[in-house]
Amino acid sequence: MAKAVGIDFGTTYSLIAHLNSGRPEIISDVHGAKLTPSVVAFQENGDTLVGSTARQRAFLSPKETIFSIKRRLGRRSYLDLNGLPENSEVIRHIKEHMGSDCIVTIDGQEYSAEEIAALILKKLVDDAQAFLGSRIEKAVISVPAYFNISQRQAVVDAGRIAGIDVIRIIDEPTAAALAYGFEMEDIHTVLVWDLGGGTFDVSVLELGMGVFSVKSVNGDTHLGGDDYDDRIIAYIVELFKEETGLDLKEHDNAMTRVREAAEKAKTDLTDSDSAQISLSLGEVDGGMPERWQAGLTRKKFEELTADLVQRMIEPTEEALSDAGLEPSDIDKCILVGGSTRMPQVRRLFKQLMGKEPYTDIQPDEAVAMGAAVQAGILTGEIVGKVLVDVTPISLGIETEGGIFTKLIGKNTTIPASMSRIFTNAADDQTSMSIHVLQGERALAASNMTIGRFDLDGMQPLPRGETVVEVKFEINANGILRIAARDLHTDNSRDLRVSPRYYGLTGDELTRSSSEVAAGHIYHEEAAGKAGENEVGAGAPGAE
Repeated sequence: MAKAVGIDFGTTYSLIAHLNSGRPEIISDVHGAKLTPSVVAFQENGDTLVGSTARQRAFLSPKETIFSIKRRLGRRSYLDLNGLPENSEVIRHIKEHMGSDCIVTIDGQEYSAEEIAALILKKLVDDAQAFLGSRIEKAVISVPAYFNISQRQAVVDAGRIAGIDVIRIIDEPTAAALAYGFEMEDIHTVLVWDLGGGTFDVSVLELGMGVFSVKSVNGDTHLGGDDYDDRIIAYIVELFKEETGLDLKEHDNAMTRVREAAEKAKTDLTDSDSAQISLSLGEVDGGMPERWQAGLTRKKFEELTADLVQRMIEPTEEALSDAGLEPSDIDKCILVGGSTRMPQVRRLFKQLMGKEPYTDIQPDEAVAMGAAVQAGILTGEIVGKVLVDVTPISLGIETEGGIFTKLIGKNTTIPASMSRIFTNAADDQTSMSIHVLQGERALAASNMTIGRFDLDGMQPLPRGETVVEVKFEINANGILRIAARDLHTDNSRDLRVSPRYYGLTGDELTRSSSEVAAGHIYHEEAAGKAGENEVGAGAPGAE
């Protein structure tokens, strides 16, 4: 019998979980590891390595190894990575591989970000099928709470390419709360802090009596453990150059060693006041020393990352404010993501919330386990439980004067549907342009464009007399559909999203799925161009 699973697709590591006798359980890979590195490496024969084997190959083939692909999903190019510093190691890596159309280029071969992500998802499912001895066809996949619509659609597309029926997208902090409270009967108000490899999310939920109700979400999609690694990487590069006169950034394989050393130092500093940094550079050309060592104290590390910690304050305060709560109203606090183990993060948490976090759940495993619980709810394996989720960011259209008019506000319970009536802004107007946006700013230009389309065939009437109904519908996965209807002529248009900017075409999904299943993938230019009636969602807009 086919099973449904929960997947935590992470920036640095990914996990998969299932229900075992009604309780969530992480599935280990063939080597017994629960965490699968979210890394893909391409070999000369066209095959791919995924996970720990890909990570091990990074030193030998740094230009053929892809890290942090999650940060690319749903974005048009590296220029769309608003919020990441230009000196970020993630940005450096992405610029080496990404073109202007959200494509990874390896040895002249092109791949979409969704195709790379699909390889990671497929490995998780293959390992789980081997462990369980049964077929897996359905999955609930987690995403950061502050992922926008195009990013969520990209995750769904990646799942489809991997041969998975994605029955629900669930926000990561919501999933963690499910793992914590799925057997709880008493009503609790819970705050979840989720600091993953690439994102930071805060959610406030009410749990109990079989109902999991999300009250508010907030976050920063450009703040995660990778950014803390980047600070150590920059420190190592600068110190090495001062001592040797050599630039590690000129050698890709050397930077692989630097990244490994930075991650180890960050982990060591969780439990120790100092960490030893050791680089083995004997195989690196350019006159590098065979071995180089340095020390890093926790105090210095906290100085290097002080501003990153401070960036967690505003999303936390806004999430509480949106829920109409004070820290004292929170019954339990849950920390999710390995980066929440850092002492400076825990200190800030206690400073903001005035209490210690709940520690009976593993930060690395909570999201995957909660996604498995949601899969069980949706397939009937768990009964009597209901998840009530919300949309994290407001949705609306541009109106006269460049104003952003919201139709669905942030923290609206989903699925949701909302209609509003608009009129023509000029005499004898025969067409109305619908510019759909996502964000919280008053001016349309300051929010992110989701799409544009025109409602044609309007009767030429005086200003204010043409009546158009615009309807927004957002489903349980947080994915949006829009329609506009002229109430005089009954002429209507639905938003048809251009796959180049929002999701992949059906042909691209079919082709990519078969290629991933065969163990090798490729990317070709989409056969069809965006037609004049299509809308390019995800077009650049200031955030």
